[in-house]
Amino acid sequence: MPPKTTTTTFITTVLLLLTVTSVTPKSTIEPCSTNNSCTALLGYTLYTDLKLSELANLFQTDPINILSINSIDVSQSDVVSHILPSQLFLKIPITCSCVDGIRKSVSTRYKTRPSDTLSSIADVVYGGLVSADQIKEANEIDDPNVLDVGMSLVVPLQCACFNGTDNNMPVVYMAYVVRPVDTLAGIAVRFKTTVTDVMVVNGLGGGDDVEDGDILAIPLSACASNFPRHAFDYALSVPSGGYAVIANHCVQCSCTPGSRLYCQPASMSVSCSSMQCKRSNLMLGNVTVQQSSAGCNVTSCDYGGFVNGTIITTLSSSLQPRCPGPQQVPQLIAPPIVVSPDMVSAPPTPASPDMVPAPAPSPFQLSGAPIDSLPGSVVPSTSSSLVFPPSANGPSGTSSRACTLVNPLSSFSLAMVLVLFLKVMFPFL
Repeated sequence: MPPKTTTTTFITTVLLLLTVTSVTPKSTIEPCSTNNSCTALLGYTLYTDLKLSELANLFQTDPINILSINSIDVSQSDVVSHILPSQLFLKIPITCSCVDGIRKSVSTRYKTRPSDTLSSIADVVYGGLVSADQIKEANEIDDPNVLDVGMSLVVPLQCACFNGTDNNMPVVYMAYVVRPVDTLAGIAVRFKTTVTDVMVVNGLGGGDDVEDGDILAIPLSACASNFPRHAFDYALSVPSGGYAVIANHCVQCSCTPGSRLYCQPASMSVSCSSMQCKRSNLMLGNVTVQQSSAGCNVTSCDYGGFVNGTIITTLSSSLQPRCPGPQQVPQLIAPPIVVSPDMVSAPPTPASPDMVPAPAPSPFQLSGAPIDSLPGSVVPSTSSSLVFPPSANGPSGTSSRACTLVNPLSSFSLAMVLVLFLKVMFPFL
C-alpha cells in the first residue's frame, strides 16, 4: 500500500500542473523605419465553408489574386461565387506596411456580427493571425465585452518584408500560425525551405521549438521583377508554385525553374491592350529559337511592366549554348470542392473509420462561441517603436513570447475529476 504522504504529494503536484500559467504563442515582429510596403502572404485555414467573394472580403483583397497565388484556375465561369471548403489552407496576399515602427497590414477591416467577441474574431475568424489585444488596441476599444453589431474594426495582421530577400535571394514572406502537430522540420519541408532559415528569420535559438499558436515568418522562394520604378507593378515578386495576375487581370506571371520570371497573357484576359512586341510577330510570352554553329539564337517577347494603363512589351535576343525547352509553369488546379490531405495546414489527426465528420459550423455559430471555448492566442502589443535595421545578409526580427492563463474553470473541473478518481482508488485518503 503506497504511503499516504506520497499519494498526497502526487495529487498536489497534479493540481499545480493544472492551474499554473503556461507560456503560449510567440510571434516574429519586424521593426521598420520607412514608409515603403511589400506584398506579403498569410497562411490561412478556412474556419467554415466560404464563397471566394466572402473570403476576399474578409481580407479586403482581390479574389483573383487569392486563386492565382495558389495556382487555382481562374478561368472557370462564376469563379468568384465558388464555395471553398472548410479547413482548406490557402496563401492570402496582403499589403504589408510599416505602422508605428512595426511591419503589419492595416488594410483589413471586419464588420461585427451578433455574438462576436474580440477573441472569436481573432482566434476563429482570422485563425490566430492576430490577437484580441491587438484588435482592442488598434480600435481603442475601452470595454472588449461590449461590441455593437455592425462595428467596422481594423484588423492589424502580422506580416514581414525583410527587404524581400533571404540570404541575398528573392523571397516572399508568409505569416504562418503553428498547429499542434507541427514541427520546425515539418514546416521547413512543407514550404521548401530549411530549418536553419526558419530559425534565423524568426530569431529562434538552438534550444527553441515551436508551439501551437506561434506565428512564424516563412521565407518562400520567389522570382523578382526588374520593371522600371514608374511601372504600377514595380518590385513585383512572385513566389514559386503560384501566379500573379496583374495589369488589370490581363497578364499572369509565374516563377519558372531557374528563378526566372515568366509572363504571358492571362487565361481570363478580355479587353486588354495589344500584347504583341513591336517590329515582331511575337506575342507576349512567345519564344523563337534558331540553332546555329555558335549556339542557339533565342528571341522572346517579354513583359516590361504596366505603365499608365499600357502593357509594355520588350523584344529581347540572346545567344545561348543550347536551345531552351518549353516553359515550365506551375500546374493549375480546379477550384477545390473538398479538402485533400495536402490542402490542409498540417497532417490530419488519425480518426476512427466509423467516425463521421461533423458539418462545418456557420460563421454565426462560431462568432457566438463563448470565450473559454476558444483556443487562446495572445501576442505582444504592436505599439512598440523600437527600430532595428535589418542586417545586410538577411532578415533581422524579434521573436516575442507572451503568457496567458490556463482557463481556471476547466482546470478546476479536471482537478475535481482527478480527486474523485483517486478517492475511489485510494479510500484511505
